[in-house]
Amino acid sequence: MNSEVSSLADLGGDLAGTYRRTASSGEHIDAAVVAADLAAVERDGYVILPDLLTQPELDEIREAVAPLLDRRGRNRFEGPTTQRVYSVLNKTRTCDRIADHPRILALLDRLLLPNYLLSMLQVINILPGEQAQMLHTDDGFYPLPRPRAALGAATIWAIDNFTTDNGATDIIAGSHRWGHRMPEESEREPVVMQAGSCVFFLGTLWHGGGANRTQQPRLAVTAQYCEPWLRPQEAFTLSITRDTVRAVSEDIRRMLGYSIHPPFIGQVDGMHPKRLLESDGGL
Repeated sequence: MNSEVSSLADLGGDLAGTYRRTASSGEHIDAAVVAADLAAVERDGYVILPDLLTQPELDEIREAVAPLLDRRGRNRFEGPTTQRVYSVLNKTRTCDRIADHPRILALLDRLLLPNYLLSMLQVINILPGEQAQMLHTDDGFYPLPRPRAALGAATIWAIDNFTTDNGATDIIAGSHRWGHRMPEESEREPVVMQAGSCVFFLGTLWHGGGANRTQQPRLAVTAQYCEPWLRPQEAFTLSITRDTVRAVSEDIRRMLGYSIHPPFIGQVDGMHPKRLLESDGGL
């Protein structure tokens, strides 16, 4: 390590520089496209990004997750008539494109600090008869007062069409700027979008799953992200095997915590976590 250290800032390149950070795939998105997406997010708290997944990709996801949909929600928040799949990365590669889509990373690259983390990747299938989920914010469990900048961001991907009646996610536009104000149920607005589309929103935006008043389920996948100095919702370093980490993209690997937030957040035994991938022991 650098022997000429007068402050923590002087350590910033030591562990983080052991393995050079690879360029985010979001860097390849046209700057004008990203600027328009970012302007919508900053104004409304969310943006709908249409047609990011192809029909074959949607079919592949449906086929892969169908056998995994064997549990229903355990409480009002999860929904008693909603099926959820956790630890998705260990169970299928078909949702990787959702976690590391370049259009999403391009926004995250501008909203969060470098080496931001994946906080959760989850399949959500809202069944007929499910009631509307309670309104909430995705970074509300971090005990920092509002108003404030978002500590993370989230995406919800429509694997089925999102309609006004089948459980489309409800949002409250502009609520990302609120302080301690609580939302009214009458303020909910459904995110109507075609399968293959995605809604990206800030962690401070009030939202919730809608009621499914149809006879068909509504399948979606959500990926959530957080600042690199925060604890993610899913403990990926415990749940994801090293074989899985080796199999995913460099973007996902970095977001799983195989990265360093300078000067040394994320180190393992005083070394960069990528060193773990050079051995076959443990997870």
